[in-house]
Amino acid sequence: MIKGNLVNVFTEEIYPAEIEVKNGIITCLREIKGEYSGYILPGFIDSHIHIESSMLTPSRFAEAVVPHGTTAVVADPHEIANVMGVEGIKYMMKDAATTPLQVFFTASSCVPATPFETSGAILGPDEIDTLMDDDQVVALGEMMNFPGVIGNDPVVLEKIKIAQKHRKPVDGHAPLLSGKDLCDYIGAGISTDHECTQLEEAHEKKGLGMKIMIREGSSAHNLEELISVGGEFLVSDDRDPEDLLNGHIDQILKKAVHLGMDPVDALRMVTLNPAEHYNLSCGGLKPGSPADMVLVDDLENFKVDKVWIKGKLVSQNGAPLFQVDPLLLKSTFRVKPKKASDFEVNSPHEEEKVRVIDVIEGQLLTSETEAVLRVVDGHLQADTEKDILKIAVVERYGHDNVSNAFIRGFLLKNGAIASSVAHDSHNIIVVGTNCQDMAEAVNILSKNNGGIVVVSDGDCYSLKLPIAGLMSTESAEDVSSQLSQLHKIVKDIGCELASPFMTMSFMALLVIPKLKISDQGLFDVENFQFVDVIK
Repeated sequence: MIKGNLVNVFTEEIYPAEIEVKNGIITCLREIKGEYSGYILPGFIDSHIHIESSMLTPSRFAEAVVPHGTTAVVADPHEIANVMGVEGIKYMMKDAATTPLQVFFTASSCVPATPFETSGAILGPDEIDTLMDDDQVVALGEMMNFPGVIGNDPVVLEKIKIAQKHRKPVDGHAPLLSGKDLCDYIGAGISTDHECTQLEEAHEKKGLGMKIMIREGSSAHNLEELISVGGEFLVSDDRDPEDLLNGHIDQILKKAVHLGMDPVDALRMVTLNPAEHYNLSCGGLKPGSPADMVLVDDLENFKVDKVWIKGKLVSQNGAPLFQVDPLLLKSTFRVKPKKASDFEVNSPHEEEKVRVIDVIEGQLLTSETEAVLRVVDGHLQADTEKDILKIAVVERYGHDNVSNAFIRGFLLKNGAIASSVAHDSHNIIVVGTNCQDMAEAVNILSKNNGGIVVVSDGDCYSLKLPIAGLMSTESAEDVSSQLSQLHKIVKDIGCELASPFMTMSFMALLVIPKLKISDQGLFDVENFQFVDVIK
């Protein structure tokens, strides 16, 4: 029997109640008299998250988020799916199953995300159909290939029809899509979008019947801009381990309320709304449902005191009451050693005008600018004074592709940074001031079987991510400590970005405008075509 002030997300009332639980299931709730401290809430649901982006295995992720009141997530495993296909998704399911956290999955719809990059696997309609047979798979994952939807690509449309056959929703991903194209996209059967960055964009999509996921992650912060739109979900999308130590959905709820959102409305966006949309058994406290509950001090700061999942107390006073033992995976890297010459951009002239990826702080979007760079010994040079640095993507699945371009926004004064987290195909991405340090960073990263590497003044620092080059088996505290050290080192060499490695990882995301890079070249997302580095 659990007693306290119940926040009823069905009636939007708050009253003292007692909750009877048997075998992990709620058998009865009744209003009672008395005064109680704290509030009993349904367990929080993050309805759109990529666990891999936390750099933690699912079990380590659970260890980090359950104490913050998260009792369930809807995870799109397309990061590891792009590396290992169905085998990678099965790994996520098996590792997640070792913890109390309820992890539901979507079938990754875009593996590879586009035909303009090299991934480690392909998920076609047959694989999607097989995944959809699993009750743990609750939707078709975000359909990033919006040009394929609009252009009636038969494979893309078949995946959507498979989801509809299984009576499962289709998640969307349509940044800045508008007008007739947006109508065609929604008309194909796509129900949600988490990529809105502007109020006008969100209003248009909501007016056409889309359910809006308001995102507040580590790299993309859209809550303040979109809070007035009346979205259906609050989600994190991507959250790094440093931020997870400070909070998860509890932190998003706190910010939403501080920005003026009604606390019960905010709570519904992380409980009842996602449960109803994805047909989950959790999300509301009622007879017959799992006893997934959170006790918080108040409805302003959402400080979590206790967490129950299926009636079992799994966290108290901010600490998990369960232990994890992450599963291991074989190496996924097939990369030949790189030389400085692999990162040169050649020219026969004395100088060249080049296209430059322009980073926008706090956004997945980039813009495009240009610069005039000098040529030395036939090679274009970075210009650290003007913050024009070199960027490259090194394919890691055995094909040996390397593409080179230029970027502005990292402000590095020396050295290079490299990562095997590079959405969505997760080839190696590297930003640097010179080719020699870039080559060294890539080679060290390959030897580590993935992770993040910083090379500066002859020294090397790294965080190993041996699980598909995306995740560590260490705890959030350990990973965060190592990542904090890398952030400090990068800051010391000039970088002012809040999340430099996460920002770098999105420079290879070919489905977010405007200018990005893959292992096959510099890519104009708006026109969905490759462009030359030299203008």
